[in-house]
Amino acid sequence: MRALCQRVASASVDIGGETVAHMDGGLLVLLGVFRDDTKAQAERLATKTLALRVFADASKPMNRSVMDVGGSVLVVSQFTLAADTSRGNRPGFGYAAEPKRARALYEHYVRAIRERWPQVATGVFGADMQVSLVNDGPVTILLEG
Repeated sequence: MRALCQRVASASVDIGGETVAHMDGGLLVLLGVFRDDTKAQAERLATKTLALRVFADASKPMNRSVMDVGGSVLVVSQFTLAADTSRGNRPGFGYAAEPKRARALYEHYVRAIRERWPQVATGVFGADMQVSLVNDGPVTILLEG
């Protein structure tokens, strides 16, 4: 499982011209689920996501978590994070979880975050989404679990 975490000033998800999720300040998480991932991995990754210290305090530029700063988390499913680009120019997706399993683990990850932090929004699993963001820093960290 991979969570590409971006510190953002704002982020939103649109589907068919309609905004389905929006947040001001926090983490945009693009989540990729692999075929061998487990619920335990989703829970560990959720914990790591919320504990990730990428926000500034008075002494260090990256010393506080999203919870420390009262930020939001926007989680968007992104199966392309499971792409295999080791051969040729066309990515392969043989490592990605099949959709039913991926949805269940995505939802488990989201629930695990919501149990610890209420300020969570999501995209729509499997939808063709347009994700807009203002990357703050820019700061982008890849978490693997």
